[in-house]
Amino acid sequence: MTTQTFSCEFFPPRTPEARERLAATAARLTTLGPEFFSVTFGAGGSTRDLTLETVLKLRADHGVESVPHLSCIGTPREELRALLRSYQEAGIRRLVLLRGDMPSGMTGFGELRYANELVAFVRQETGRAFHVEVAAYPEFHPQAVSAAADLDNFQRKVEAGADSAITQYFYNPDAYFRFVDDCHARGIGIPIVPGIMPITNFTQLARFSEMCGAEIPRWISRRLRDFGDDRASLRAFGQEVTLALCLRLLEQGAPGLHFYTMNQAEATEAVCRQLGLGGPAEHAAGN
Repeated sequence: MTTQTFSCEFFPPRTPEARERLAATAARLTTLGPEFFSVTFGAGGSTRDLTLETVLKLRADHGVESVPHLSCIGTPREELRALLRSYQEAGIRRLVLLRGDMPSGMTGFGELRYANELVAFVRQETGRAFHVEVAAYPEFHPQAVSAAADLDNFQRKVEAGADSAITQYFYNPDAYFRFVDDCHARGIGIPIVPGIMPITNFTQLARFSEMCGAEIPRWISRRLRDFGDDRASLRAFGQEVTLALCLRLLEQGAPGLHFYTMNQAEATEAVCRQLGLGGPAEHAAGN
């Protein structure tokens, strides 16, 4: 089985040991033939330089298109303008544009408050120089006042110039398909790629899901709790759940998959191998 797009998300490493781990992870995942690697942008631009440094190193070392995230909360227009210039000069041609999180201690949103304003700003400054990815929320943004309001927000990003979207992770495929149907009903036709979070650590997953509003179905959370300290069984079950989700998404028309890797290769690689991506497993093992 193949996909139209397959991509992976990383966060910028802050220590030499973390840089080595990311290099090893990227080397393994490169064998799967990803369309691109994306690199997150810390709250208020807190990893601005590390994001660009990581993007350039991934591209140079692995030959995979590498894409910076860019958020607008707490980032002044002039700083955004300078970043866009540096990205263009570096030959970057794709961006993931987000509202971003409010940095700790910050009292105001800054000059741009919403992601659609950031998309419009990038289009105004650079025209069609970048392929623009935006976020989508099949189970709705946790701060949205209603489902309809959340769809309104997504539509504003599309109308501002987004080319495609990557969703927050989810484990209920019906939520994704319903979201796509609702978008089509509004005339929104851009590709909406499902975000996939492989399950490797229940405590971590529960914490992330609480923050971002992603629902862990009860049948999954109860099974994960039952495994306790049996990490091998938890990972095997997590891989089974993730694979089944990916298969259904692809079989029913999702345009691809975007994996939230947490800078780890094993879980993403295992699922992608079972989906038929990449070369032979022994090639990957040699990296």
